[in-house]
Amino acid sequence: MSAVPTPRRRLPRPPRRHLQTVRSFLPVADETSAGGLIVDVVDGRAYTAVIARRNRAGRLEWCLPKGHLEGSETPQQAAVREIFEETGIEGRILRHLATIDYWFAGSDRRVHKVVYHYLLEATGGELTTENDPDREAEDVAWVNLSEVASRLAYPNERHVVATARDLLTGRQ
Repeated sequence: MSAVPTPRRRLPRPPRRHLQTVRSFLPVADETSAGGLIVDVVDGRAYTAVIARRNRAGRLEWCLPKGHLEGSETPQQAAVREIFEETGIEGRILRHLATIDYWFAGSDRRVHKVVYHYLLEATGGELTTENDPDREAEDVAWVNLSEVASRLAYPNERHVVATARDLLTGRQ
């Protein structure tokens, strides 16, 4: 007669504390920013001003100019101001492109961030980061609109650029 194996007794596993669970205990802060694409057309080609800034890990990355609303500013007013401060280019809003909503966590809080992106027409100014009071923008450049997506660090900003290109070329 063969021996019947004794079933192994499974002990319950202790619950694992995922980082997400730990973060859920942090206080939540809401932040709102605005910015976008400021476009200038030269010899039939559209260019947009982008900035380079350091991310939290200290790496330089290219992104669309944007920043926090101040006081009682509307998102539109903040977009015009922030783009001027970070790029030196003055502009007027043509239309809203997208609103991006995301979460991130710091060591002391979770942040729910909403960013309003607009399409602006350049009306004057010269490229410079000297107007940036926070000194976040380390560099600024005009980039051909057809090439800017490949330079941007964030997929959601590449999507904003695609929306602007579709609008400017009449595909939307």
